[in-house]
Amino acid sequence: MKKDYLTTNQGAPVTDDQNSLSVGERGPVLIKDHILLEKTAQFDRERIPERVVHAKGAGAHGYFKPYKNMANYTKADFLEDPLKETPIFVRFSIVVGSKGVADTVRDVRGFSIKFYTDEGNYDLVGNHIPVFFIRDAIKFPDLIHALKPDPVSNIPGDSSANSRFWDYISLTPEATNMLTYLFSDIGTIKSYRFIEGFSVNTYKWVNAKGKAVYVKYHWIPLGGIQSINSAEAKRLAGIDPDIASRDLFDTLASGKTVEYELFVQMIAIEDEDKFDFDPLDDTKLWPEDIIPLMPVGKIVLNKNPENFFAEVEQSAFCPATIVPGIDFSNDKILQGRIFSYTDTQRYRLGTNYLELPINRPKVPVNNNQQDGFMQIMPNHGSTNYYPNSLGDGLPKQALENGIPEKTYVEGYEVRKSISKKNDYVQAGERYCSLSSIEQDHLVSNIVESLSAAIKPIQERMLVHLIKANKEFGKRVSKGLNL
Repeated sequence: MKKDYLTTNQGAPVTDDQNSLSVGERGPVLIKDHILLEKTAQFDRERIPERVVHAKGAGAHGYFKPYKNMANYTKADFLEDPLKETPIFVRFSIVVGSKGVADTVRDVRGFSIKFYTDEGNYDLVGNHIPVFFIRDAIKFPDLIHALKPDPVSNIPGDSSANSRFWDYISLTPEATNMLTYLFSDIGTIKSYRFIEGFSVNTYKWVNAKGKAVYVKYHWIPLGGIQSINSAEAKRLAGIDPDIASRDLFDTLASGKTVEYELFVQMIAIEDEDKFDFDPLDDTKLWPEDIIPLMPVGKIVLNKNPENFFAEVEQSAFCPATIVPGIDFSNDKILQGRIFSYTDTQRYRLGTNYLELPINRPKVPVNNNQQDGFMQIMPNHGSTNYYPNSLGDGLPKQALENGIPEKTYVEGYEVRKSISKKNDYVQAGERYCSLSSIEQDHLVSNIVESLSAAIKPIQERMLVHLIKANKEFGKRVSKGLNL
């Protein structure tokens, strides 16, 4: 029952929440004032570590419905019944910027969905740009260090920070394709309702017969795709730095919905060597004219969070959170994310972060994991081990649903990059696919940022841009007066 009066955290009534207990009205405050101590101590601990990346975000609840039964490709239960609505929670975010960054800053946007399925939670963790800077997770800490503010000045976007970014990028040819997206108008937005979403990583779908295919996910907003140019992004940053978060919240608060369609691209496992790029390379796009989009279903966002901290800030997503019928490929970024995301959530939220309501599956959880910081759910019974006979052998291992995929793995242990790099072709194709105005914006945005870097770094970066497209590189060179 909801109480209409103030209480302590233990539920005791509070008759005066505005005056500390003191010796007389002007004397020292007493340490026995447990209401003051509780209130202050709780306040002192309101903040938790912000995410290293994706720190600022906005979220919404809704549901997912498939268009048709996808059982030919995957045994995932939530993709089989077109009449079934699977509850979801979606978090949009800004990748590099801290919590106080403007929503319109040039950056990658996170687009992550938590499906509360009947077979457990499934997290689809993606971005609004289809490719990435690097192809191996071992490079990720260095990439983010280069993208973050200078550790000496802590000033983002100054000449030092820009030099650091371009220094790293100019020494990382595989990032060239990503630059053509990030520094185009796609890199600046004012609404989460009009951005695309991409898995970036390659996954596997596995059906009940054990047949697997490679898949990439693609979300398309039904309201259309919109972005803004650099000048508008800077203007809005000064007027309403939270414009994207506000727009999403206000739209749902008004009773409207926000909808996105889910598509997948598929490649047969046996066909992965048939392209001029490695399909498991996250710096590469799967061309839609060669690998077409297949419609899968739709998400409908229809409800705002009731408490931002409890639901948005404490929400935890991880690519390792999968369900039967969905599996990992040998995508090197994905392989690293499987560990990294769960590890950072345990640091940020605690060992038992999955017991928080926003992260908790809507189906029963039965295992022998126990205790740890802030355990909420009780352990049942004395047999916290498997196998056991004292507990009637429960919980027992689940029966296999269908035939598991047979994955053949053999080879020497090596630290070696992929042979089929092809770092420039798609970047050049991307430049040529843009309209003349979009090309102008891409060039001017790169020039504006790269001009803050020192000349040797500028010259090194130009080599990559020219290799992607001569006109592209020459226009940037002219803008830099080189």
